[in-house]
Amino acid sequence: MSTNRFLLLAVAVVLGLGVGLYTLQGAPDAPPAVKTATLLPAPLDIPDFSLLDQDANPVGRTFFEGQWDLVFFGFTHCPDICPTTLQTLSVARRMLVEDGFENPPRIVLVSVDPARDTPDKVKTYVEYFGEDVAGLTGAEDALRELTDGLGIFFQREQTDAENYNVDHSAVVLVLNPAGQFTALFSAPHRPDTFVNDLPGIFAL
Repeated sequence: MSTNRFLLLAVAVVLGLGVGLYTLQGAPDAPPAVKTATLLPAPLDIPDFSLLDQDANPVGRTFFEGQWDLVFFGFTHCPDICPTTLQTLSVARRMLVEDGFENPPRIVLVSVDPARDTPDKVKTYVEYFGEDVAGLTGAEDALRELTDGLGIFFQREQTDAENYNVDHSAVVLVLNPAGQFTALFSAPHRPDTFVNDLPGIFAL
């Protein structure tokens, strides 16, 4: 047998073994299909804004760059929806970590009650929900620069000057590492829907 024919035969055997092993082992696992979240047709740049983080540092659009973020708009005096949603996100994040997911998303609460939610109050509140949870607050005009551009509704009820409620959207927004609005989860929220859908969203 000539050297060339021997080399061709050897290559064929190696390729055949490779295909056989690939077939036996199966293709690499694909991310789960996105079942619950609403995906935007294309990532959307968020509007520029100027708010304060929980340490009273001024932040703008670059705050959302460099990591995936799950963003919820609520307030620290919220009786039910806000703490329940933040706890759900915290549980989902922990489940992703336990599953070996690298670079789990940061959770961000943006306060829609700037009259009562100082940076200190926001910091104390978000720390209750675990690590890598951030909070933003600021003047109402500055806040609306962000919420109006994202279609987020909030309105203070005309009741007692100190003990009042704030009606607000209950969606959770997903922002990619470029700081772009990529997807959203509508209420009601459950940890398993985030655990299923986020890997698929992150893989887009």
